[in-house]
Amino acid sequence: MSVAVKETPATAEVKNYKGFVGGVFSGIAKLSVGHPFDTIKVRLQTTDASRFSGPLECLLQTVRNEGLRGLYKGASPPLVGWMFMDSVMLGSLTVYRRLLRDNIFNPPLHPLHDPKAPLPAHGHGLAGIMAGATVSFVAAPVEHVKARLQIQYAANKSERLYSGPLDCIAKIYRAHGLRGIYHGLSATLLFRSFFFFWWGSYDVFSRWLADSTSLSKPAINFWAGGLSAQVFWLTSYPSDVVKQRIMTDPLGGALGDGTRRFPNWRTAAAAVYRENGAKGYWRGFLPCFLRAFPANAMALVAFEGVMRILP
Repeated sequence: MSVAVKETPATAEVKNYKGFVGGVFSGIAKLSVGHPFDTIKVRLQTTDASRFSGPLECLLQTVRNEGLRGLYKGASPPLVGWMFMDSVMLGSLTVYRRLLRDNIFNPPLHPLHDPKAPLPAHGHGLAGIMAGATVSFVAAPVEHVKARLQIQYAANKSERLYSGPLDCIAKIYRAHGLRGIYHGLSATLLFRSFFFFWWGSYDVFSRWLADSTSLSKPAINFWAGGLSAQVFWLTSYPSDVVKQRIMTDPLGGALGDGTRRFPNWRTAAAAVYRENGAKGYWRGFLPCFLRAFPANAMALVAFEGVMRILP
């Protein structure tokens, strides 16, 4: 929950670092709790129904064939990536909140300026869109590599195209350059525009819980973080399905991974509908929905806790 306070430019500049540091701890918490759910989600999103009948069968097959480590396949890119991504996302969110509050919604020179007036919920939503666009330039290559590693089903490394994240990056770069690494960037930008609903609802839930309950601040962060993450995924999930299809589509050419199917976002979206109808846009939603609450609740507890501790 964000409260507006009167700050000098020097004070605001010093405090900006807190969001970036808090984001590192948020990323660690999110990965530790959420990656197994994410692996199941990506596998369901990118395979047809004949391979897995549902999330439980996908989970059982993964553990039986690849062990528990299979659930953390592709975890090393997001371990580093999510720490950096959440640092950029939450740090920039903190900056954008302050900029919007002080320059758009509550400028100091406005006749109705109130130094105690907080940023409204839709202001938090706009800051979320801006932070989502900013972090997309970090998230797109991280999620691209993660997705390609997650759909390698062979238990034996010698049978996989990529032996690990660095090998994946190197092979894609050699065959397709930087553009290949950033394959899926436009889909990532679209997906993260739904951060409007995440951060707008987080503010609404935080205010309501603070005004209507006697919960502690960490408890408010936990429940508001988990509930707002559910709102985000309910609004954004179909765009995530299309994004994952694009990111796991063969790149072709010198990489030798097959023939590219989706030249743009529209063809990928049409393929999802053609193969499974409207329900195809929600394939894999259950593990994602189950993951969203605990992973993001703990991430927001970690973030807000660090924000309170740091000077």
